[in-house]
Amino acid sequence: MATEIRVPTLGESVSEATIGTWFKKVGDTVNADEPLLELETDKVTIEVPAPSSGTLSEIVAKEGETVGLGALLGQIAEGAGASAPAAKPAEAAAPAPAAEKPAAEAPAASSAPSSSMPPAPAAAKMLAENNVQAADVDGSGKRGQVLKGDVIAAVNRGLQAPAAPAEQAKAPARGPSNAADAPREERVKMTRLRQTIAKRLKDAQNTAAMLTTYNEVDMKAVMDLRTKYKDVFEKKHGVKLGFMGFFTKAVTHALKELPAVNAEIDGTDLVYKNFCHVGMAVGTDKGLVVPVIRDADQMSIAQIEKELGRLAKAARDGSLSMADMQGGTFTITNGGVYGSLMSSPILNAPQSGILGMHKIQDRPVVVGGQIVIRPMMYLALSYDHRIVDGKEAVTFLVRVKESLEDPERLVLDL
Repeated sequence: MATEIRVPTLGESVSEATIGTWFKKVGDTVNADEPLLELETDKVTIEVPAPSSGTLSEIVAKEGETVGLGALLGQIAEGAGASAPAAKPAEAAAPAPAAEKPAAEAPAASSAPSSSMPPAPAAAKMLAENNVQAADVDGSGKRGQVLKGDVIAAVNRGLQAPAAPAEQAKAPARGPSNAADAPREERVKMTRLRQTIAKRLKDAQNTAAMLTTYNEVDMKAVMDLRTKYKDVFEKKHGVKLGFMGFFTKAVTHALKELPAVNAEIDGTDLVYKNFCHVGMAVGTDKGLVVPVIRDADQMSIAQIEKELGRLAKAARDGSLSMADMQGGTFTITNGGVYGSLMSSPILNAPQSGILGMHKIQDRPVVVGGQIVIRPMMYLALSYDHRIVDGKEAVTFLVRVKESLEDPERLVLDL
């Protein structure tokens, strides 16, 4: 008896994925819970474990194919007899069209309206704003009701106004390569994650009234404090004392004072978040991901550093969960680790603010009427001017600067 391998639940607002890499080939012996393949979604890459032990007898969904929830990926035969499928290639090839049929039917089934329930109010508003029909969106609520997250997922997949195809048609086509250069070019299909990154960043530019304000911070006080206590800190908490803990605490203090920077726009409403879920942009070999430190305002610097270490490791290993990526209210990005001296970060929609950190560089500055050499860092705050005024943005950045130049303020909650 064969055990089917199917696409697992991928998380809120995620309804399809792309087959990344199969770790096993037909005929290989597999153990229960052993990773079989990699699925790439709009947000994370996840591994699909073997539902049982046996032999991988069939691979239905090939690498690069897009599959929906519950789609058949392959089958595992009982026992270690791997020779049966290989010995009868004609029989193995024959069922292929039938095996492909469920995968092909999955999108068709999902596209059919599954409920007569009216969309949720927030979802109805988003449907109208994006010129999308409720019947075209898969509802994940009770009795198939369309929720706001379902509409966001549909819009992210490109299900938007009918004018979208026309706009794509007007996009200038890539010119032909020089005949001498064409053989030296390499064409690689963008991963789903990279496509999503590209779309979300461009959408943020097109939607938000984005503006950036800059300041610089003298990092001497933080660096001296870190040098003084880093060994004791690591011995007690089991994690290194970096700069991100200080920056995160400084940001949460500023967000409490200036709540507009921690808010977002929902149609004609302003949604103020009475909590601070701080996203940390992390570069990986597959693209930029933004895991979230939840309730960072309620954490100590040690707790922040521990959670950041866990998330950074998961990001590098490709094991971030959907829960690790959702709910951020503000984002910090650190281009300084790559040597960036100054940049203007792009908003992580629908958030209204993102702080860019940069390289620490010794520069001459005037302190008390004297020219001295200090470790300086440029800070950049990009914000949505539709909700955040210039005064609020500048004040926010000044508060972050004050906290970092006088770290005792973080301890005393000033």
